[in-house]
Amino acid sequence: MSVLWTPEDFIAAVGGRAVGTDIAPIGGVSIDTRTLEKGDAFFAIRGDRLDGHDFVTGAIEKGAAVAVVDEEHAERFDTAVGALVVVPDVLDALRRLGQAARARTGAKIIGITGSVGKTGTKEALRLALSRSGRTHASAASYNNHWGVPLTLARMPADTEYGVFEMGMNAPGEIAALTEQVRPEIAIVTTVEPVHLEFFGTVEKIADAKAEIFEGLGPGGIAVLNADNPQFGRLAEAARSCGARIVTFGEADGADARLKRVSLRPDGSSVIADILGMEVAYKFGAPGRHLVGNSLAVLAAVKLAGADLALAALALADMTAPKGRGARFRLSVAGGDVTVIDESYNANPASMRAALALLGQADPGLRGRRIAVLGDMLELGEASRDLHRELAGPVADANVDLLFASGPHMQALYDEIPTLRRGRYSQASDGLVAALLDEVRPGDVVMVKGSLGSRMGPVVEALRRRFAEIGGETAEAGAA
Repeated sequence: MSVLWTPEDFIAAVGGRAVGTDIAPIGGVSIDTRTLEKGDAFFAIRGDRLDGHDFVTGAIEKGAAVAVVDEEHAERFDTAVGALVVVPDVLDALRRLGQAARARTGAKIIGITGSVGKTGTKEALRLALSRSGRTHASAASYNNHWGVPLTLARMPADTEYGVFEMGMNAPGEIAALTEQVRPEIAIVTTVEPVHLEFFGTVEKIADAKAEIFEGLGPGGIAVLNADNPQFGRLAEAARSCGARIVTFGEADGADARLKRVSLRPDGSSVIADILGMEVAYKFGAPGRHLVGNSLAVLAAVKLAGADLALAALALADMTAPKGRGARFRLSVAGGDVTVIDESYNANPASMRAALALLGQADPGLRGRRIAVLGDMLELGEASRDLHRELAGPVADANVDLLFASGPHMQALYDEIPTLRRGRYSQASDGLVAALLDEVRPGDVVMVKGSLGSRMGPVVEALRRRFAEIGGETAEAGAA
């Protein structure tokens, strides 16, 4: 086990007092006993549903080097159970550890935010930078008030490149996160009408995303999407923070500019000008939206001083996790069906991108394109119109059948021609039986919706009914 934190540095960083047995050298940081490894420090964070203090004994028994608990709960634990550090507030202690990790590193730090594409861009940048040096990045979508400090706390001292994703649901959240991350390069992938229920206008969403520039120190760089309507607003905010502006996109004059692209069902071939250098590369996942974000990735690579040629080669290996565009094949009577799993989340921009991705797919002989869509949430008063407006992208993608669930998605279902209607249900589980009966050899089935619309169980139902062929082949998705 490599040592992430010595006991002395750990106690000094979290600002607590040690009780119980001696703390062993710490190899990792965890807030979840299900994934805790021997030698990890366990932080007993209190969440909305669960209190980490209820799992402290289990963490110690599983081999945690130390458990961090608060003063209120400290008396619950027999000090003979293991090593404990007692602090006033556990989440604040995790933040303090993250700040200590940030302070001790000499890594080039890159922050990423945006309405769509944060996680995919973060993963592509992790992949691209790892060819040049030791790279640390957020796991999964760890982009909130506990995910960011946890990712910082896990960063080894000898990291050369750090990549951090930052998300938000309300004003001020990114400001708090970027204060911890203090990026030298900040990427905003795009600004789109998401979380309208909380913000009201796209301009207010842009202002919230622009909080990332507040963390940039002297000489900081903002990498902005020149094709996005909110570019001017973001650029003004970045300049007010003293940042240098670097642009990406298809717009004339973009610093990282797309020159030519060939889109295929299994990926894209790209020629781009990256800060004055022509680069030809393959992106190992389909979708024009991903090509756009790859320009930001390569711009950040060059700005970070990493090897641009190696990074471009690495993007051919880009993959995506479950729920974000992972593809797999299922065996059905007489052939197979391809499933595109986009079930993790959805908003108008990512829904359009996913439908375009489905349109690029090649069904087999007599196969069809089937879209299984759940509600896009948090869209406020504009929700019904934003769902109805997907009728155009559905038609452009040559979708043969639409299965739809949720009160908002009914607006789209009612808008499309009768011949394209597969089944509508108020809840996603009402689609399962009809979908399982409908699929046939050659079909391509894309499943997408906001996390709260519960489209993931639809994907799992397909997996349970039909045998998977050759294991999952993950490809990058739309959100």
